[in-house]
Amino acid sequence: MRIQVSRVQCDSACTIGQLSVDGVPQCYSLEDVVREVPGEPVASWKIFGKTAIPRGLYRVVITPSAHFGRDLPELLDVPGFSGVRIHPGNVAADTEGCILVGMDKGADSIGRSRIAFDALFPKIQAAIAANDEVWIQVA
Repeated sequence: MRIQVSRVQCDSACTIGQLSVDGVPQCYSLEDVVREVPGEPVASWKIFGKTAIPRGLYRVVITPSAHFGRDLPELLDVPGFSGVRIHPGNVAADTEGCILVGMDKGADSIGRSRIAFDALFPKIQAAIAANDEVWIQVA
């Protein structure tokens, strides 16, 4: 399974993108502000809890989240970040580097995030249960 996040709006408040699954549009995404400086170490541009992850291709697994008290998708081997997850949320204050998903797009927010997550998560679970690797491309 291949998830694609195409960042389409990057401003001083947040980063909004379009998320697709195997080439089919699924929902919107919302991340913190993109601060990445290509070629520079993450530590030189990252502001903890206020920075989107670097562009790249990451493996997705499902692991228990102590913060949320449930299993959630987790992105592995994200340079300079740990515990990066895909989860519901509406604004940048709802994330610390994670990818939020929603059905509606506002100026600096996404809406109906639980509906979007509840549609996406079973697809990830089914792919993993079928021994299919899940990857996410953030561009």
